Amino acid sequence: MQHKTTTLPIAVAALLGSTALASAEGELNIYNWGNYTSPDVIERFEEETGIEVTLTDYDSNDTALAQIRQGGHGYDIVVPSNSYLPIWIDEGLVQPLDTDIVTDLDNIEEEWRDPEFDPGREYSIPWAWGTTGVIVNTSDYDGEVNTSAIFLDPPEELQGRVNVIPEMSDVMHLAVRYHGGEPCTGDTDILREVRDTLTDAREHWIAMDYGTVDGYAEGDIGAGVYWNGASMRARLQNEDIAYGYPQEGFPIWMDNAMVLSDAQNVDEAMEFINFMLQPENAGENSNFHRYASGIVGAEEYMDPEMVEAPEISIPDELADAGRFSITCPSEVNDIYTQVWTELMQ
Repeated sequence: MQHKTTTLPIAVAALLGSTALASAEGELNIYNWGNYTSPDVIERFEEETGIEVTLTDYDSNDTALAQIRQGGHGYDIVVPSNSYLPIWIDEGLVQPLDTDIVTDLDNIEEEWRDPEFDPGREYSIPWAWGTTGVIVNTSDYDGEVNTSAIFLDPPEELQGRVNVIPEMSDVMHLAVRYHGGEPCTGDTDILREVRDTLTDAREHWIAMDYGTVDGYAEGDIGAGVYWNGASMRARLQNEDIAYGYPQEGFPIWMDNAMVLSDAQNVDEAMEFINFMLQPENAGENSNFHRYASGIVGAEEYMDPEMVEAPEISIPDELADAGRFSITCPSEVNDIYTQVWTELMQ
């Protein structure tokens, strides 16, 4: 990251722990997905408040959750996806918003003000929302892109050139829907097919990496599972990049900013939460990460190309294939984790 913001590798941050990120007046430590926070927005916050921000990246919901569960992390804000958010609340890892400081919750778009994953927005605000689908370099493959077969049964020309994001919930959602199941199914027959399909497909993948925008843009990766905003960023660098909405089914999600229960800089964190509720800041953040925001008026500050981008607007004929992500029951999640662990080995 640029300016005063510092990005630390997860392993380094874990070693430094709370000593390096000790509480001090005018500091804020944000733990967020990599390449997901506008440096210009951070710079504006620092200039307006005098609070110095440190950013640390993670690459999946599971990575973030495991890190915070360990304690001694020194972070103040985290940005998990909606399907994981109830876990954070139930385990007491986050604290309610201080409405004496977070005064602009009415800036949240009406459809996101009372979500099932955080009724009444007691704990969180929207950071971004989008979809998870497939990404293809059409100079390598000119066939159907709106299918999860791109990574589950890769055509010959893409074999050995497929990357899959290391995000269990998204990949399992796509694989389950590919086999005709609904999200969070516990149907053992479907899950057996999912396991076998993923295991066989893994042989044709080149990697399971997170930050691959440049890899797609430069033509080093031919296809894979990716998020819509990141796919747009790749397309803006390479016009051969196309984003596909799997017709078998794909997840719709929302990432949300929350203040950790053991935050050392609580007032600063609450101030930042309210800062991100302002349309100008939310819109500029969207221009950076290329996802929709969930904040009223943010679109007025977005680049015109965001409005009609194919990665942002789900085609009408594929809209019914999208399902909003949900939190799976613990017994189902245990099965998914077992499948995922085998896949990652």
